[in-house]
Amino acid sequence: MEEAFRALLLADAGVAALAGSRVDFGEALDTSGPYVVLWVIGDAAGHTLTGSDGLTRGRIQADCYALGYPEAKRLSRAVRDALDAHQGGGFRSIFHDATREDREGGGNETKRPYRISLDFLTHWRADHA
Repeated sequence: MEEAFRALLLADAGVAALAGSRVDFGEALDTSGPYVVLWVIGDAAGHTLTGSDGLTRGRIQADCYALGYPEAKRLSRAVRDALDAHQGGGFRSIFHDATREDREGGGNETKRPYRISLDFLTHWRADHA
């Protein structure tokens, strides 16, 4: 699911225009411009009384970083536009759930990036990916 989620963002023209290929799970591999770091916050298989139903429910956090607030906001809007209400591939649905804004810590005020975090609820079925 993580690979497909990342691929959706990399394939989106709006996200690519702002972040290029700087979209990664767990850590930023390139911070030379605005970038997105993805985190799996929750991941649970669905069940029935007879076992797994094959559907996984999850929550993915997308942290959108940039040195300026306007750039971070534009990137977060592009990410939300790319993912909210998406259906296709293994994704039965992706829905935007929450947004938070803050600034990273550090001693040098001019180098502290702005971060806008977006939470997405996912419903994924791997056998139809």
